Amino acid sequence: MDASKHLKRRFASALFTLLMALLAVVAATFAWYIYHTSAHTTKMHMAAGSGMSLEISNDFEDGYGYAVELKAAGKLNPVSTDKISGGFQKVTEFTTESKNSSRLLASFFEPGDNTDYYKTSLYLRTSSDKMTVYLSDIGYSDNDELNPISTAIRVGLVPHLPGKDTKAVGEYIFEINDTDNTDDSAGYNTLKGEDGHVLDSSKKDGSTVPFEPYYKDNFCNYDTDTGIVSLKPNSIPICTVEGDKNGRPGTPVELTIYIWLEGCDRDCTRNLCDQTLSNLALSFAGYSENNEGEVAYGE
Repeated sequence: MDASKHLKRRFASALFTLLMALLAVVAATFAWYIYHTSAHTTKMHMAAGSGMSLEISNDFEDGYGYAVELKAAGKLNPVSTDKISGGFQKVTEFTTESKNSSRLLASFFEPGDNTDYYKTSLYLRTSSDKMTVYLSDIGYSDNDELNPISTAIRVGLVPHLPGKDTKAVGEYIFEINDTDNTDDSAGYNTLKGEDGHVLDSSKKDGSTVPFEPYYKDNFCNYDTDTGIVSLKPNSIPICTVEGDKNGRPGTPVELTIYIWLEGCDRDCTRNLCDQTLSNLALSFAGYSENNEGEVAYGE
């Protein structure tokens, strides 16, 4: 009888331990876990346009005009990187934060799949004099304003040398919404690192590095009333386009566009599960010292 009671107590203890482990999994507060297991789908309408002599297309050869529409549909799983050229990583395993905590933190990672984020290309050209292209705005609409996924979205721009299938010559990562989402339980969601860090693309052990994305201060100014383009102190030039000597369009420049959910963003939390971006619009402006500028806009 005593042996039977002892076995029952051991069984109850084991059952309790298993239950606590399951509760710890359920208590995960970061979206990396939730999105990875829920096959989250994003349907997003993207638009970019151009005015005057700054032309845009989604095809290198033709289709140039004053507007181009791009549609994105597919999984949007949280990934992280400090350098697009170094690739993206996503979580595969989790570790309990501490012995007295049920919160899980990402601890093991693998390379992200190209289906985890959105990637496409735009092509810009001009028939005017040499002009430098800047972002003038990134417009967006959240599917749910109370749970804005935009707070953890990043947009990456990778310009190439003029021509088709040419070498990339830089990269620029922009944050589109620096406000906090409504989940006040947010905390840093990897075992290593702290707020403001992202995964180090040169390492595969979960190491993080501090990273500050570009934001509105790095756009140029575009006056919608006058059409005048001017620069801010911190405006970031994206690429340069130039027409030929006969006033015809010059060689197009490719911009590879990346859109992803930054898994290391403290706003990448459970309340964003099943949320999407309804719209994303990239606005470009061409600035030349010889004129007031040419604007490219998306809506």
